[in-house]
Amino acid sequence: MEPRVSIVTLGVEDVAKSKGFYERLGFEASPARDEAVVFFRTAGTVIALYSRASLAEDAGVDGAGAGFRGIALAYNVRNKEEVAALLTEAEAAGGRIVKSAQDAFWGGRSGYFADPDGHLWEVARNPHFPLNQREEIELL
Repeated sequence: MEPRVSIVTLGVEDVAKSKGFYERLGFEASPARDEAVVFFRTAGTVIALYSRASLAEDAGVDGAGAGFRGIALAYNVRNKEEVAALLTEAEAAGGRIVKSAQDAFWGGRSGYFADPDGHLWEVARNPHFPLNQREEIELL
C-alpha cells in the first residue's frame, strides 16, 4: 500500500447544513456532487460529506453513537495568531470551540473546534511542521 490518503469522508446528519458550514470556512464544493454527497478539494486530499446513516450502511457497521470518535482532523497555520483567529472563524460559521487557543507542551500553539456533527478539528501552529509554498507540511 502506498502511504497516502485520497479522501476523508465525514458522516454527517444534514449534508446541506454541513456543506454550508464548510463553505463559510472557505472550502469550495466541487461540481462533482449531488444532494447526497459533497466533495471539497484541499491541498493533497479531498474531504467528502455524506449522510452518516448511509456511510454506516455502506461500511456495514452500526451507525449509532455520537461520542468521541478517536480521530481529529488537523489544520496547520503559519503563525500562532492564526490559531485563535481560525477558531473564531469556525465558531462564527456554526462550529463549537472545544478547546481555546493555548500554548502546547510540544512548543507550538493549538486549539480545537467541532463542526456541526461533532467532528473535531485541531488548529495548530507547529514549529516542527513548517508549511511549504503549497500549504503542505514539511516533515523535518
